[in-house]
Amino acid sequence: MQTSNTPLKQALVQGFFDPATWTVTYVVYAGSGSACAIIDPVLDYDPKAGRTDTFSADRVITFVQAKGLTVEWILETHAHADHLSAAPYLKKNLGGRVTIGAAIEKVQRTFKDIFNLEESFHADGRQFDYLLKDGEHFSIGALECEAISVPGHTPACMSYRIGDAVFVGDTLFMPDAGTARCDFPGGDARTLFRSVQKLLSLPPETRMFMCHDYPPSDRPIAYESTVADQRASNIHIRDGISEDDFVAMRTARDATLDMPVLMLPAIQINIRAGALPPAEGNGVAYLKIPINQL
Repeated sequence: MQTSNTPLKQALVQGFFDPATWTVTYVVYAGSGSACAIIDPVLDYDPKAGRTDTFSADRVITFVQAKGLTVEWILETHAHADHLSAAPYLKKNLGGRVTIGAAIEKVQRTFKDIFNLEESFHADGRQFDYLLKDGEHFSIGALECEAISVPGHTPACMSYRIGDAVFVGDTLFMPDAGTARCDFPGGDARTLFRSVQKLLSLPPETRMFMCHDYPPSDRPIAYESTVADQRASNIHIRDGISEDDFVAMRTARDATLDMPVLMLPAIQINIRAGALPPAEGNGVAYLKIPINQL
């Protein structure tokens, strides 16, 4: 894919925070009536009842339609473990190509085995409309974009540089919240450290948008930072913290963390690009719970 002949550097960003999962969905665009991308959309899910809802996605649809935007991309930064993806619902209502990093195949292979998924589930990324490779350039209308592979939290994590902004997924949180965990299957703290260094080598004024915020009790929700802010004050990985020190901290911290509440349903759906598992003979789709496997 080729970048636009007249690229714009300034991206407009609208975030939608979901308090149930601490997740931020973004719409990125150049102006009213322009092309846009939706990043990390949330499908609401009640784990007690096993029911889904589209309240969060409908907020995004309302915004896109009010601005007269055309959805070109629905970008996933990774196969999330803390929320279900609303990508199919948004694609049905707004269009766009559902896209993730090409390394999703590694995650699919791992979890196909863990969940003993049906033989017809292919662990080759075909469930997505497009798989982006590390360093690949693409465009959102007049906005110039680049896919940046940032494994560590998962093997398939991808950040997206769009104009003067970068959407970092779960690699980084706000400076006072640190970095993502690395204890999921295929995660690795040393790999995450090196991935973050790629992001922190971007120009210091680059705007950074987080996929989540888990704030201390003394500040409101926030999800925008800069490279300079992160390098100066990120509690886990600011300038001066060595790779070995980071790995020791991250490994010790991860050992104390509970699994995300929605991990089992979320992963099964998100490796399918947000689709439900195939319905069984009674017309109902079911999720699996592997016992003593994670």
